[in-house]
Amino acid sequence: MSASANDTASRDSARVMNRTDLCKRLVAHLKGDEAVVGGIGNNNFDLWAAGQRPLNFYMLGSMGLACPIALGLALAQPQRRVVAIEGDGSILMQLGSLGTIAAQAQKNLVIVIMDNGIYQITCKQPTLTARGSDIVAIARGAGITQSFWAADEADFEARIKLALSADGPWLIAARIDDQPPAAETGRNPARIRDRFMQALGVAH
Repeated sequence: MSASANDTASRDSARVMNRTDLCKRLVAHLKGDEAVVGGIGNNNFDLWAAGQRPLNFYMLGSMGLACPIALGLALAQPQRRVVAIEGDGSILMQLGSLGTIAAQAQKNLVIVIMDNGIYQITCKQPTLTARGSDIVAIARGAGITQSFWAADEADFEARIKLALSADGPWLIAARIDDQPPAAETGRNPARIRDRFMQALGVAH
């Protein structure tokens, strides 16, 4: 099952989009009970700027762990849709998690990869995706068969809408620009943790 007839979109053919805009589009499709894990850096900041939902977990300083944390949440609360928003640099640090996600085949898990080919918050050094590595091809090779490049904004929204309602796991990758984030996440780890756990219904 796919959201579009354009399932042949590749990293090279995908439109370069604005990360802040895509994050707003994603949040607009949430029904209210989804848990969202924002990986470190600008994805996290834009998630914060899009509205501080109690069910958002804003990671601070744990590079590469958005997908493993989201998988754990999806396993612990299979009735809840769980979304991880991660960057290309971070997922490249944890490629093994893609194989684990495929093996677990958790139906309520959605992964969104924002790929601009650089480590943007550390002086814009190029990542391996700028040198030929294709996150969607890697994810499919790991066994996540429902892995796609978003061809453009409309395709991104269609895929998000489907992934939030149909069985996963899903991986949706988007080419993004290097514009600055809309805001910066408030750095209060204890408050972020406690509010998130309370929203999940987990005693702390």
